[in-house]
Amino acid sequence: MRQVMKARFKYRIYPTPGQKYRLSKLFGCVRVVWNDSLVYCQNRYKSGEKKSSNSELQKLFITQAKKTEEREWLSEVSNIPLQQSLNDLNQAYQNFFKSTKGQQKGKPIKPPKFKSRKSKQTARFTKGGFKVGQHKV
Repeated sequence: MRQVMKARFKYRIYPTPGQKYRLSKLFGCVRVVWNDSLVYCQNRYKSGEKKSSNSELQKLFITQAKKTEEREWLSEVSNIPLQQSLNDLNQAYQNFFKSTKGQQKGKPIKPPKFKSRKSKQTARFTKGGFKVGQHKV
């Protein structure tokens, strides 16, 4: 089995007021996509339906949601963090189900929770989703 090393970078940034506004918009969009898809997944689980695929969730909560009047503002941010949010939700569910079946070592893992404005605000980009310049990202 081959091990893959993943690189992770943490940067401290000092955004301007305009950048703060755009970042808060990004964080809000990521949170809404996560919460909307979590409600959907919880309802499917309660009704005994099987878990939705990641591509199905992306279609429903990113692609189709952007076409609705109440979620058209999702188009104002990059797709990559929105997709990564759904990937993270999928991973959270996989970890939870592995834990309930005893396939995961350590303490039992709780099911995914809703994100709030007060919790830590995050957005994840893939390697090709951003560029780091001299004084800007």
